Amino acid sequence: MEIVSALRTAVADRVGKERFELWFGAAARFELLDGVLIVGAPNRFFRDWLLSSFRGDIEAACLAVLGTCPEIDVRVDASPAQPDHGPARAIEPAAGRPCAVKAAALPGTRKHAGETGRRNGSGEGLDGSAGGRFDLGSFVVGPSNRLARAAADMVAERLGELSPLVVHGPTSVGKTHLLEGLCHLARRLRPGVTAIYLTAEQFTAGFLDALRGSGLPSFRRKYRGVELLAIDDLQFFCGKRCTKLELLYTIDTLLREKRQIVFAADRPLAELSDLGPDLCTRLQSGMVCPIEPPDYETRLGILLQMTRRFEMHVPDDVRQFIAARLTSHPRELSGALCRLHATSKALAKPIELAMAEEALADMIGHASRVIRLPDIAKAVCDTFGLDARSLQSSRKAKNVSHPRMLAMFLARKYTRAALAEIGQYFGRRSHSTVVSAQKRVEGWLAAGLPMELAERVCGIDDAIRQVEKRLLAG
Repeated sequence: MEIVSALRTAVADRVGKERFELWFGAAARFELLDGVLIVGAPNRFFRDWLLSSFRGDIEAACLAVLGTCPEIDVRVDASPAQPDHGPARAIEPAAGRPCAVKAAALPGTRKHAGETGRRNGSGEGLDGSAGGRFDLGSFVVGPSNRLARAAADMVAERLGELSPLVVHGPTSVGKTHLLEGLCHLARRLRPGVTAIYLTAEQFTAGFLDALRGSGLPSFRRKYRGVELLAIDDLQFFCGKRCTKLELLYTIDTLLREKRQIVFAADRPLAELSDLGPDLCTRLQSGMVCPIEPPDYETRLGILLQMTRRFEMHVPDDVRQFIAARLTSHPRELSGALCRLHATSKALAKPIELAMAEEALADMIGHASRVIRLPDIAKAVCDTFGLDARSLQSSRKAKNVSHPRMLAMFLARKYTRAALAEIGQYFGRRSHSTVVSAQKRVEGWLAAGLPMELAERVCGIDDAIRQVEKRLLAG
């Protein structure tokens, strides 16, 4: 018990008292059993967050207290009295069908503001009840957005406990979908709750109208009296001094009354310094989740979702072809399906692979980037902080051999190079070594093993995403 108490104290010293109380507190159980440190979390959301955000701090605390780092097992403490109905359960895919990721907006879809359930001129409602507006049921979940989706579920179920929530990512990765879906879910779980979604531009325009004569008191009552306020395009506030001040007071009011605030931005908070330190520190006090571009499996799920929505029949090989070649964002996928649909109608022929290759040739050519072995080696070395020639060396240390195996795995995935060519490039190794490396990495992925990334530890899937991000960005 004294060792466990010392470990908790060491972790709290590293992460800070407030963050420790928020994410560990009394709900997280520490137990040292047979050389394994077991950390019990109340649900899957907390488990995933502790693993992704605090594993390195836990390991450092173990080294400081124990002099060694035991195996760390973060698990869900579920009991009959407290079943695990946490948000992560809601995002698990049902057997035999895809879970859901952002379905791209159809042409003409616009962002709009107002209370959930209120309709705009075309009859579309933010609660998803009409007009095809976004809800979380059509949000396809994958490694790139799983944490953000789990956070949205938790926020909708427990308004105010995880406030503010900030999600950030590049264009068309599902941020708007997530915010609107969160408002919809919160209203469905609590009929009568006041939930507002709007863009930063709409908040700014409303504030300026209030200054010009419509009245600040009514503007403030509208946005400071809600249970849930979701604001999209946070970066729009940069440089708008008066609006930022009004937003700051709105945030302070809602936080003081334990109301829920959610923001979406196109970049991390560290890159939004123009918001000012007061706003940034308040936003960092809650939950910040990245959303990355969807991976291959997620893109397949998005395509299936879209084909059902568009009532199109698209063979599996065509969907696989599109998902493999169009990798930027879901709007590309939507555009590809629209073109295939139009081509099929014009030619009076069913959609098949040969037609797709011809009809989408210019889109594929524009989006495709030829990836070579040196590109993969550079991306891996940059991500892991290695010397440029490390992967071609004979070094067998773990910090070089594991990235080398990962590079061989990616070479098999992204190039058409023969096994012998890959082995030759990465230090004159045999083709059987390449096959073995591929199987090792697949095993790591299946087991969710951690990897040492530069000066920190992260999950293997996160390491691969970071390498692929550098690789595909060119």
